[in-house]
Amino acid sequence: MSRLSDADVRARNASAWLLPSGDERTNHRLRADMRRYDESDEVDVVVVGCGAGGGTLMQRLARTGASVVGLDAGPFWDPDADWVSDEAGSHRLYWTEPRVISGSDPVPLGSNNSGRGVGGSMIHYAGYTPRFHPSDFHTFSLDGVGADWPIAYQDLKPYYQAIEQELPVSGQSWPWGDPHDYPYSPQPLGGNGQMFVRGAHALGVTTKVGPVAIANGRFGNRPHCIYRGFCLQGCKVNAKASPLITHIPDALAHGAEIRPNCMVNRVVVDGRRRAIGVTYITGGVEHFQAARLVVVSGYSIETPRLLLLSGSKEFPDGLCNDHGQVGHYLMVQGAPQVAGRFDAEVRMYKAPPPEVSSEEFYETDPTKPYKRGFALQTVSPLPITYSEHVSAQGHWGEALREYMRDYNHWAVTGALCEFLPRYENAVTLAAETDRNGLPVANFSYSMCDNDRALEDAAQHTQEEILKAAGATETIAVKRYAHLVGGCRMAADATQGVVDADQRSFAVPNLYLVDGSVLPTQGSANPALTIMALAARCAERLAASRNQGAPAATRAGGGL
Repeated sequence: MSRLSDADVRARNASAWLLPSGDERTNHRLRADMRRYDESDEVDVVVVGCGAGGGTLMQRLARTGASVVGLDAGPFWDPDADWVSDEAGSHRLYWTEPRVISGSDPVPLGSNNSGRGVGGSMIHYAGYTPRFHPSDFHTFSLDGVGADWPIAYQDLKPYYQAIEQELPVSGQSWPWGDPHDYPYSPQPLGGNGQMFVRGAHALGVTTKVGPVAIANGRFGNRPHCIYRGFCLQGCKVNAKASPLITHIPDALAHGAEIRPNCMVNRVVVDGRRRAIGVTYITGGVEHFQAARLVVVSGYSIETPRLLLLSGSKEFPDGLCNDHGQVGHYLMVQGAPQVAGRFDAEVRMYKAPPPEVSSEEFYETDPTKPYKRGFALQTVSPLPITYSEHVSAQGHWGEALREYMRDYNHWAVTGALCEFLPRYENAVTLAAETDRNGLPVANFSYSMCDNDRALEDAAQHTQEEILKAAGATETIAVKRYAHLVGGCRMAADATQGVVDADQRSFAVPNLYLVDGSVLPTQGSANPALTIMALAARCAERLAASRNQGAPAATRAGGGL
C-alpha cells in the first residue's frame, strides 16, 4: 500500500488536524460550536452509539451534507480531564450498567469487551487493527462451519485500505490472508515483543510487528506514542486511534451534532413499519428525535437489547424479530493468555500491548481435530490485570505478593480463537431492570467441543513459544475477548436481521452499523472491520441519495 500524503488524508478526513497542537488534547471550541438541532427537526439521520461503527458513519454522512445527530449513553470524553494512568481509576471507561450472564460458560461483562461514551470500546482497546482474511467470509462453504457472509473480502478491501490510512495503522508487511502493507513503518520492539519473536523463531513460527492504529511519528496534530503503557486506559496523548479523535472531530466540523449521556430506549416505528425516530432518556426525562433514517450502532449487547425493547403492535416479539433472529448467534473470541518468567527484566508494558503478532495458525488445518484457527499476539497486562493471572493459579497472600514484586520479569502472550456462531448463544431481555426501569440484557453463552479444542491448542502453542524463548516458568489463564454477532447480516430474512448493506429486512429505513452484524468473527480483533463496514454502508447510502431515489430510497431506506 502506498502511503497517501497528509493533504490527501486531510481532504478525506481532517480529524487529526482539527485537534489542538499545543498541550490540550481536546478541541473544546469545535464541541461548543457544533450545530444544534431542535427535537422538532426531522433530521436526515439519527445514529445510536458513537463508537467504531457510529462514529465512522457519522463522519462519512456529515461530509455529504446530511443532517446527522448522534446519541451516546456515555459522556463526551476529554482525555486531559477524564483519563488517568491508573487501572482502577479507568474503570468508568467500561459499560458497567447491570446485565445478567448465563449459560454453561457465562461471559464476564463490564471490562475489556464493552465501552461507554463517545468513542466506544475503542477508547480502551489495545489499538490492534488486523484485517479479516478472505476465508472468514465463506467459512461454511470452505470448512463446513460457521456461516457465509452475503459479501466477500473484496467488497470490503477498499474500505480496509481507507480506514488504515485514516487511523493510521503502522506495521510490517503482512503475509497472511490477503498480503498487504501498512501506511506507517512498525513501532519499535519492547521487551515482551523481543521474547515473543525469539521463541516463535526458534520454533519456525513467522511473526510480524503490528498492526496497531498508532502512527509511528506525528500525524496531523497528534503526537507520536510515548510508550507510557496505558493504552487500555485511554491514550492521554491522542497517539492511539479511536473515533473520538479519528472521525468525530471531522463529523462535527461538517455539521453533525453529538448528544452525550443520552440513553436510547426505543426505536419508534409507524403503522407502515417505517422508523420515524427514537426516544431517549437524559437527565431522567424522555425525549424524542425525529429522523428520516435510523442507524443503531450499540454493539452486540445493546443493539439487540434495543430492538427487543422496541416491540410494538407491528413487531410483538421485538423490532425486526419476525423470524426469531434478533439477539442470536452472538460470539466471543476465546482469548487464553500465557505468562512466562525470564531471568532478565522484560518490562512488558513499555510498548503498545500488541507489539508482535502471528497469524500462522489462523486457517483450518486438516491435520487438527478442530476447524478454523487462532491468532497470537503479545498482550502486556498492567499489574492489576496481571494479578488476576496469578490469583487464577491459586496464589494468595505472600505468594501473590512475591509474584507481583517479580512483575518486570514476566512476558505475556495472548491468543484470539475463532469460536463458532451458535443460535443458542443469545441476548434476551431479563426480568431485572436498570435505573431507567428498562429490562436489562441476559447474555447466555455456552462453548462447543470445537471451541474447547481450539482454546486448548492456542494455550499449548503459547506455552511452547515462551519456553522456547527461555521462560523458566509459565502460567496460563483462560478468558474471553470481544463480542460480535447478535443481529447478523445474511442473504435473506430467515437467516439474519440485516442484508448485505446492513439495512434491516423488516424496516427499510433502519440500519445496524456495528459488530452485531458480523456473521463470523475470524481470529482478528473486530474494530477495523466494523469501521470498514461502516464506511461501506455510508458510501452506499450517499450514493442512493445522489442518484435520485433508487429502489432503496423509494422503499424508504435511503437518505
